[in-house]
Amino acid sequence: MQGYLVRVAVDQTYGAWNAPVNPGNNEFVFVPIPEEQTMRTEMATPYRTLRRALARFKAANPSVPADIFSLPQHLSSKNMHLDPDFEHLTYGDSGTRRGRGLTRLRPGDVVAFYSGLKPIAPRPRPLLYALIGLYRVAEAVRVDSVPASRWSENAHTRCEQSERSDVIIRGKAGCSGRLKRCIPIGEYRDRAYRVRPDVLDAWGGLSCRDGYLQRSAVLPTFLDPRRFLAWFEGQAPELTNDNNP
Repeated sequence: MQGYLVRVAVDQTYGAWNAPVNPGNNEFVFVPIPEEQTMRTEMATPYRTLRRALARFKAANPSVPADIFSLPQHLSSKNMHLDPDFEHLTYGDSGTRRGRGLTRLRPGDVVAFYSGLKPIAPRPRPLLYALIGLYRVAEAVRVDSVPASRWSENAHTRCEQSERSDVIIRGKAGCSGRLKRCIPIGEYRDRAYRVRPDVLDAWGGLSCRDGYLQRSAVLPTFLDPRRFLAWFEGQAPELTNDNNP
């Protein structure tokens, strides 16, 4: 069994913003990174479609300054690289570089997604690192094998010019999806955000040094994926096939 930990969603490197999270109940808004490629017109995923989700989050937290829930101007007119797409249970990545290992995933393997989110309440550090979703793998396919009838299911096939070697992971329905409430896993230590030691121990370890969570060129792997899954199920996760329920 194999398992990968994949960082996703807008952040200071990709989009210069962080999506909001309520650390009191761990509810959050999923905001993908900006799309850099030209999209097929009928398949575009504009940021403006997130306004309703952000407005609902704001209404649920009326005492918080409104700017935390407002998309910055430099994003509001762009398209999202909606990936993972929890509605379609897909995730795409490079099949020759960062995501090369994903091409070897088989049914029953696992991909866990995490993000750096901005708490709406004061905390010692400006970001909260948390799991936001999980796929139990149904299959891994190359972009060039995806028929036109399924192009709308993932950001890598919504683009006019996609890399034929890119890989798309499809999650198994019924046991994959977006978390309704994120699961915090991180802390700041040794000059970086890292997985907490107690969580690392419960998972059985990661391939990256000391649980490093900031973006890297190599995707971290779980040293003991079954142990990670047992821990995950112990958190009583609620999964949904919706990008922002």
